[in-house]
This record gives sequence, structure tokens and C-alpha cells, in this order.
Amino acid sequence: MRFRKIAYDPPKVLVFGFILIILIGALFLSMPAATANGEGLPFIKALFTATSATCVTGLVVVDTGTAFTKFGQIIILLLIQIGGLGFMTFATFFAFLLGKRISLKERILLQESLNNISIEGIVRFAKRILIFTAIFETFGAIILSIRFSFDMPNGKAIYYGIFHSVSNFNNAGFDLMGEFRSLTGYVDDPVVVLTVCLLIVMGGIGFIVINELYEYRRSGRLSLHTKIVLSFTIGLLVAGTLFILLLEYTNSKTLGPLSPGGKILGALFQSVTARTAGANTISIGDMTHSGLFLIILLMFIGASPGSTGGGIKTTTFATLIGAVWSQIRGKEDVVLYRRRIGYETIYKALTVTMSALFLIILMTMLLTITEEGADFLAILFETTSAFGTVGLSMGLTPHLSPAGELIITIMMLAGRLGPLTVAYAITFRRRQDPYKYPKGKIMIG
Repeated sequence: MRFRKIAYDPPKVLVFGFILIILIGALFLSMPAATANGEGLPFIKALFTATSATCVTGLVVVDTGTAFTKFGQIIILLLIQIGGLGFMTFATFFAFLLGKRISLKERILLQESLNNISIEGIVRFAKRILIFTAIFETFGAIILSIRFSFDMPNGKAIYYGIFHSVSNFNNAGFDLMGEFRSLTGYVDDPVVVLTVCLLIVMGGIGFIVINELYEYRRSGRLSLHTKIVLSFTIGLLVAGTLFILLLEYTNSKTLGPLSPGGKILGALFQSVTARTAGANTISIGDMTHSGLFLIILLMFIGASPGSTGGGIKTTTFATLIGAVWSQIRGKEDVVLYRRRIGYETIYKALTVTMSALFLIILMTMLLTITEEGADFLAILFETTSAFGTVGLSMGLTPHLSPAGELIITIMMLAGRLGPLTVAYAITFRRRQDPYKYPKGKIMIG
């Protein structure tokens, strides 16, 4: 009986499901047919790449555009799509095709995978996710293919358009441009920048929000969750753009040489992508220290719940900001948009944030040991990027030791699943105590 309880525990199923997909992907990427040199990737590098793709991160130890064959690149693209939407969404899709009924256990797993509040209507919601994904990725692929066709043959442009649309909607950041250039060649191109920004934002706000926006004309209302996600997403994007523009405006290695319009596009793109996407149009390693620290903060916050992105999430950040503001004002309740936030939500937000900080501090410390001599800011940047499943890099990742690659691999998995899901998966028993201790008082501050 105990074994069955563990096997059917949703967090455990999700964690081991992701691990299984990663291992299968690593086996494919280690095959000779997957790499341009015909030798296959060493398994630790294949594992790193499969984890980065499945966890929609984008950190790479080899250049995707030159190291892999079309076969290897398509494997990476499939891992990105499965990891971005969640393997339970894909399982549901195949169940639809086979006419199979979705069981209660599968609905619970689907709810956990999509981070949905209720199990009610979860199958219908999964169908809509697949439709929304197809619409946005097709739109992005068409626009990018047309734009790329001016720079390369049509067949290659279509392939690049599809790859970059899927990669960026799923907030993965993988690219095929070669030599670790990402999209730096299109820094002041409004078509590429604005299209990719739209894909990243729509993938990062979460399918719950997209679904509510879709139903807004019929329902005429938005939930508290959607209001918080939209307001904080817009606020963070605008603030990030302005601060990056200010901090990098005269930097000759980033925004300095660009026209005023190009500077705005460059700052906007980095503000959007820092939230969890991983593509870049300026050289990240050449940014000022203040600019890099701002990117670290944005990566730590990340995207929104139920999305393809990582980080502690915008709603967690909003809850903490609300709690601090209420405490400063001497208010007992945390109120956002005239709605009181329950203490259990505040505790969960605090737990997620502290768990994330603990993971980042621990892994950064370990990397300072394994990557002795590496710049500390680069180590902290790479670690936060892995946790936020962002994929931005200061150039350290391709030079990591095998131990460093393993540490970042673990960090990417923890960031994609969330520290709480991982904690629940390795905890055998979770239950409320049948008693309460007497209240005590301690001094704070």
C-alpha cells in the first residue's frame, strides 16, 4: 500500500516523468547521427543539453546551430515542446487522438502539471492550451520565416522560423544562428525583436491568463490572478527596459553604437528575455555590472504560474511586495485589488522565495569550488539563469567542468519543476500535526 501511495503521488510522478524524458533525450543526443562530427555528444554534455531543452532553459555547452545535425536539432525542438507544455499535456493530446478517456488520476496529474487551481474543466483547458500553442507558434513561424527569407534560402528560412518560434514561445532561448551569437545580428530589427518579444511574453504569462483573456468578451471579468500577472508583467517589462536603457545607453559594447530606436529595441528585448527566455540581441558578457545585476533580479522573479517559464513567479513577487507594504503600513491583512490574500498563500510565497534563495546560494557556492578561478559574478549569473530557466549566459557555461555541468543540470531541473514540487517529491509523508504548540514570542528586526 505504501509503495502505491508513493507511485501515484503527483509531484513524484512529475519529477520522475521529467527525468525519464531527459534521459531519453540524452540518449538520442549522444547518438552519432545527432552531431555534425558523427561522434555523438559525451553523455554528460548530452544530459546537460537534454535537461536544458526539456526544462526550456537554453543554456548550452555546445553551439546548437553548428554542433548538431538536423536530427539532433529536431530532438532538441521536441524536448523543448514537451518540456514547455508539460508531458502530461502531450499525454492528454495523444489520448484525444486515440479516443481514450482521461482517468481521474490522470486529471489530477494534469492539474498538478499545469499548476491549475481546480480539477474542474482541466481536460477542456488542456485542449485549449494545445490550440493556443499552435496559433502562437504558427504566427511566429510565419513572420520569422518571411523575415529570415531576406537573409537565407527559403527552405532554411522556414526551418529557422519554425525552430525559433517554438523555442521562444516556450521561453527556451535555443537558436541556430551559430557561434553562440543568438539574435545579436537582429538587435535593431523591429520585425524580429517585436515578434520574438510577443512570443516570449505570451508564453510567459501563463495559459490560465491567456484562457481568461480569450473568454473576457463573454465573461466580462478577470480573476485576481490574471490582474496581478498582467499588471506586474507590464510593470516589470517597462521598468526593466528603462533601467537597461539607462545603464547601457553609453556602453560601447552593447547599446552604445545603436541608433536611438535601436537602443530602445535592444533594451526592450533584454528586459523581456531576462524574465525567462534566454535569447539575446546584445552581448551579455559585455554589459555593465549594474546591468548584469538588474538581469539577475529579473531572472530570479521570472515568468508567471502555469507558463513555460521559471523563476519564483510574478504572483509570488507580488504577494511578498504586498505583505511588506501591509506590514509597513501597520495593516493586518495583505490586500491586492481589493481582495485579501490568505495567510497560506503568503506562507507559500515566502517558502518558494526562501527555497529559491537557498538553492542559488548553495549551487553558487559549489560552483565556486568546482570552477575555481571563474569570475564570481559570472557564476552567480549562470546559477540564477539556470534556476529561472532563462538561458542567458556570460559565457561561462561552455567552459564548465563536468562537475559544474552536473550542478547546473540539477539547478535547471529544480527551476523548471519548482522547489516545492521537488521538495514534495522527495518527502515521503506530508500531513498536518493533530495538535498545536502554545504560542511564543521572539524579537524581529
